[in-house]
Amino acid sequence: MNWKIIWQSLNHKDMRKRILAVLGIIVVFRLLAIVPIPLGSSSNLHQVLTNLFNSKNTPQLLGFLNVLSGGALANFSIMLAGLGPYINASIIMQLLTKAIPKLEELHKEGEFGQKKINQYTRILTFPLAIIQSIGSIFLLRQVAQSLGGNVGSNATLIQWIIMVGALTGGSMLLMWLGELVTEQSIGNGISLIITVGIVSRLPANMYQIVNSQLGKKDRWKIFGHSIPMDNRAFLYLIGIIVITVLLTWVVVKLNEAARNLTVNYAKRVQGNRAYGGVTTTLPVKLITAGVIPIIFAVAFLSVPNFAGTLMSGSGNHLIAHIGADMQNWFQTPSSSTFATNGLQAYIYPVTYFLLVFIFTFFYTSVTFNAKEIAENLQKQGGFLEGIRSGKQTEKYLSKVVNRLTLFGAMSLGILALLPIIAQIFINQNITIGGTSILILVSVSLQTLRAVESRALMVTYDQYSQPDFFYEPETGAEAATGARRLKFLPPLKKKN
Repeated sequence: MNWKIIWQSLNHKDMRKRILAVLGIIVVFRLLAIVPIPLGSSSNLHQVLTNLFNSKNTPQLLGFLNVLSGGALANFSIMLAGLGPYINASIIMQLLTKAIPKLEELHKEGEFGQKKINQYTRILTFPLAIIQSIGSIFLLRQVAQSLGGNVGSNATLIQWIIMVGALTGGSMLLMWLGELVTEQSIGNGISLIITVGIVSRLPANMYQIVNSQLGKKDRWKIFGHSIPMDNRAFLYLIGIIVITVLLTWVVVKLNEAARNLTVNYAKRVQGNRAYGGVTTTLPVKLITAGVIPIIFAVAFLSVPNFAGTLMSGSGNHLIAHIGADMQNWFQTPSSSTFATNGLQAYIYPVTYFLLVFIFTFFYTSVTFNAKEIAENLQKQGGFLEGIRSGKQTEKYLSKVVNRLTLFGAMSLGILALLPIIAQIFINQNITIGGTSILILVSVSLQTLRAVESRALMVTYDQYSQPDFFYEPETGAEAATGARRLKFLPPLKKKN
């Protein structure tokens, strides 16, 4: 990362304007995230939601959605639905592009086809926002009732229309804000807004974890202040800090890990010109699917718990008994659950790991099309080193991707289970774990690369200055005016 060029780009009005525009949009998002839905007494509602999200029995889906929405779920804000509908619409369109021939042809038409698919994605977002708004309110109400709270249980039809309308409008507005950020060309707006939401929840989550470990036995005297912390709590805090730093380092390595396949292009002559004859690389990432498999797995795991909540209220004894069992099997486990429920407590984490593992392979097979890549290489006269073009290249790419995905799927599964594993030791509901760190790392690196790319564009006119070039070392280079950019590695001298 060339920080010197990024710093110098801030002298340009266009770069400052883009960065300030993005910061302004982020501020607007954070202000909208605390605007509550007009429903009953806001103080009573806030107290119920605070008790709900501080409870150790809060479903993981609610905690995960609250983190992604930047606390909008806990505030019952108009941004409660967040970017979920747009993300779901994007995933559905990706799947339909592979399943429907007309959409696949449209996808291959370049920029025009991509604009049409984006338009279809926006249209699909609207009905999904309505459905998710209704589902979020209903799920939040059911979970609050199970904990003795009340969230919109006595709402009239008009109040339901107002709530759903406010949530749908908030989701569409957030989608528009995300696209405005993307237009500034310094990062993906949707990913950046999600990252800001996660970062905004970090202080509150860290405070809860630290507060849960403060002991009452001993008191430390620091600068005249008495802190209720014992030695065991201090060791826990040090361990959390070390594990967080180590986990961040591991996630960076996993996110950046890729296998570079050497691609050679055959030299061909057309008229008086020669084309090809170059060598490049084809990077195959270790985790191609990103965090999509974890989002899918959390959504699927919420279905049995939600169905059990509905069935447990049935008048039929058998249905109510089955519903209660489903609630016990698929509730987010804690340290007490593992201590008292025996093997039953492992149903949720094992199912969670298997779902993440399966969805990683499924989504990778959708996004990485080995057949299409092999055909494109063959059309362009390219071939993998030591591999015959065509069918052999397709088989080789599939083999490489499957091996990488096997390790990547296991890594994603372990990252997803880290909050559950941590809860066993600190007895505290953790919503920010390996998944959130993966999002933070990937989006941060992507944004920094976009900022550096934009900085190179706005400072292009400064490349004639001596600070940006190595001086020519030989007389031949000086005669031809050959110079090399300083942020590129210097050429090695030949013996």
